Amino acid sequence: MAKDFSTREENYSKWYNDIVQRAGLAENSAVRGCMVIKPYGYAIWEKMQGALDKMFKDTGHSNAYFPIFIPKSFFSKEAAHVEGFAKECAVVTHYRLKNSPDGGIVVDETAKLEEELIIRPTSETIIWDTYRNWIQSYRDLPILVNQWANVVRWEMRTRMFLRTAEFLWQEGHTAHATEQEALEETHQMLNVYADFAENFMALPVLKGTKSVNERFAGALETFCIEALMQDGKALQAGTSHFLGQNFAKAFDVKFANDKGTLDYVWATSWGVSTRLIGALIMAHSDDHGLVLPPKLAPTQVVIIPIYKNEEQCQSVCAKARELKERLERKGLLVKLDDRDTHKPGWKFNEYEFKGVPVRIAIGPRDIQNETVEIARRDTLEKNTYQMADLENKVAHLLDAIQENMFQKALSFRENNTHKADTWKEFQDIIANKGGFVSAHWDGSAETEQQIKEATKATIRCIPLDAAKEEGRCVFSGKPSSQRVVFAQAY
Repeated sequence: MAKDFSTREENYSKWYNDIVQRAGLAENSAVRGCMVIKPYGYAIWEKMQGALDKMFKDTGHSNAYFPIFIPKSFFSKEAAHVEGFAKECAVVTHYRLKNSPDGGIVVDETAKLEEELIIRPTSETIIWDTYRNWIQSYRDLPILVNQWANVVRWEMRTRMFLRTAEFLWQEGHTAHATEQEALEETHQMLNVYADFAENFMALPVLKGTKSVNERFAGALETFCIEALMQDGKALQAGTSHFLGQNFAKAFDVKFANDKGTLDYVWATSWGVSTRLIGALIMAHSDDHGLVLPPKLAPTQVVIIPIYKNEEQCQSVCAKARELKERLERKGLLVKLDDRDTHKPGWKFNEYEFKGVPVRIAIGPRDIQNETVEIARRDTLEKNTYQMADLENKVAHLLDAIQENMFQKALSFRENNTHKADTWKEFQDIIANKGGFVSAHWDGSAETEQQIKEATKATIRCIPLDAAKEEGRCVFSGKPSSQRVVFAQAY
């Protein structure tokens, strides 16, 4: 480990940035607030895309694509929506440049757009304008569409993957004949996200609804999954919104129902983004670098041959290639690093830092003994394995690593979830412990805002599985019917 690589305890923010850059995930670009996602980081995103895309299609959704440019007038049609995004919008006003007399380039003022265009911060408006042309009858419903796209939200304070001016995501937009169908869709996609987070990312999440203050602009209800990072802060990992008939009314999207009368369509939207890569880093990585769950690792197994001379090189690399083929036939993602430009020790450190779940080392003595040395990234343990049936042993080991990472993250969350019954207890936990705080809240936006101003903690969710419990709000002392989850957050 490089001497200038920060540990989590020394400087958590620098530790995070060091991993992003040194593991080859991303780097800052020439455009302020934007990032370049490097091949290794993008490979992780592709693994996420592949898993989520299958889950979407398995639940009946299809992919489509809509324009990145949205007429400004569209935003004025849904008041809450425009208010929620107005401060983050990037606006296109002209469509041409020209040479200036001094040899530079300036905007051609004669090429001003008749209507300014917003660069997509989210697509509800352009999509619902389109759906008006797609929907006439209940026979046209439901529409179950997802879009993989980039969006722009002009953030002033940015951090790679967690908050950037441009980022990648998917956004689902569905249209339904009834309120019940739309609500069922909203819950279904929330469960899809939770399933993905827990079974692919090895990341335990809380499912709940957002408070009015934290609700998506234009939604009647926002459902979310919330995860806890190793520094005790929460991260919103996915949202699913019940939009009611707001956007259908704004864009006059009506349909003839089965009784022959006209009604407005019911809507949902839901999305996750590349901030999930930030969640992976902060939930699992350690002071040795990145730690990846096997199901999302671009390389699950790396094989490193060890030899002293050309004769050993040929025999060891031949055996390594044989092992690689056996593991690949098992369906594993395997890399053989037989480069002679780097020493084995350098390679060990490199793949450890990149978070490759399993490392296999093989040398001349291993061939004689028909063994290999296997190191697992999650625990840094090393053990000797017999080559016989190695492909099944490694497959089982990867499953064990995936489960161990989830259980470790779950134990961390449980150990960092606290109850607070008084304002003093609440303040002490937020200031000195962090994590999730389960506390009573009187349900008012004013109280929530005052708590945020005093502690920087927000309501992360109102848990769906929380039992009703009479109590008193920790801040106002007013009656409360259940606890909600507070935390400081990214």
